Amino acid sequence: MQGSGRRIAITGLGVVAPCGVGKEAFWNGLLGPGLVDVGRRTSIEDWDPSPWFDSPKDARRADRSEQYALAAATEALEQSGQPAASDDRIGTIFGTGVGGIQTLEEQIAIRLDKGERRVSPFLVPMMMANASGAAVSMRYGFKGPNETICTACAAGTHAIGYAARLIAWGLADAVIAGGTEYAGTDTSLASFGNMTALSSTGTSRPFDADRDGFVMGEGAAVLVLEEWNSAVNRGAAIIGEILGAASNADAHHVTAPSPGGAGAIQCMELALADAGLAPASIRQINAHGTSTPLNDAAEGAAITSVFGERAVPVVSTKGVTGHALGAAGALEAAAVLLSMHHSLIPPTANTTNVDSEMTVDVVTGSPRPWEPGTTMSNNFGFGGHNGSIIIGTGADHTP
Repeated sequence: MQGSGRRIAITGLGVVAPCGVGKEAFWNGLLGPGLVDVGRRTSIEDWDPSPWFDSPKDARRADRSEQYALAAATEALEQSGQPAASDDRIGTIFGTGVGGIQTLEEQIAIRLDKGERRVSPFLVPMMMANASGAAVSMRYGFKGPNETICTACAAGTHAIGYAARLIAWGLADAVIAGGTEYAGTDTSLASFGNMTALSSTGTSRPFDADRDGFVMGEGAAVLVLEEWNSAVNRGAAIIGEILGAASNADAHHVTAPSPGGAGAIQCMELALADAGLAPASIRQINAHGTSTPLNDAAEGAAITSVFGERAVPVVSTKGVTGHALGAAGALEAAAVLLSMHHSLIPPTANTTNVDSEMTVDVVTGSPRPWEPGTTMSNNFGFGGHNGSIIIGTGADHTP
């Protein structure tokens, strides 16, 4: 990040998603078939939280969103190893859109059916949005900044960007950062459906002329960020680098993006400025790409405005993952890092007829080989929240 004097290495990655639990399964899932006629949501089938908890009782006292966060954090820290920092200099920053909404909905039904004496005393600690970050902090004894960002679908990206700034500004030496979400409850899906945000065909096809809404996703992804020299000195394998980040607001409408993607344009430009990069330096864009008519049109226009017509490969992974709301940005940062590792850009699943009004180079059909390079990941949320992060390969590091 420009002017900070402290570089931010990425040394660990963990993923839990419907298309794969664990980062390699997740990558294989990104290359596989997309979400076609799946209904309103895609979910992790046969999820078993027991490997990440001491007992079944402990697992039952954690909402599914918290379970996902702990599983992803465990994988990330196993890859990274212990950061070379004191516990009070290791932060925990998570993003989520709604927190433990499943637990809340279940307990409301219990109260209405059986009375308030049957409501669980664990409802509040299970439903609170900060539960996941708190659980990771307590599990590993990290005593640095422990904060949760709730900016709808931009939350995961904002969490990673904010975590990187804590290190860049010298307020922490390492941060466990990411996003988690389990929001596909009956009431949530009814609301999204009634606002016509969900696909009526149960098919997610970002940037396609026939796109008609998103499929609800879920999951978590976690990155271990460290001050660069500290990571190098302890011999950590550096898998990437946070080069820049930005956040701004449309101040336009609670659900619709600003016309022409004006807020997204400024956000991407701010991220480039933060990284000290020109648009030509970006080699891939992992787009927000929700498969909704308004979002994709605005984002496509914004990308063209900043980078030029078909100037950079663009992918949306939501055709496979669904839209995981506050976890989306973290899952997509994970996809970027794995794309670099495998020297492939995954295709935008189900997209066969890119909207002719868009002048962006959407990767479709099959994975596209590429020489890994600097990549931007975008996320935009209800409320007009915009977030962009820029991820580098960390290629100048020799472990």
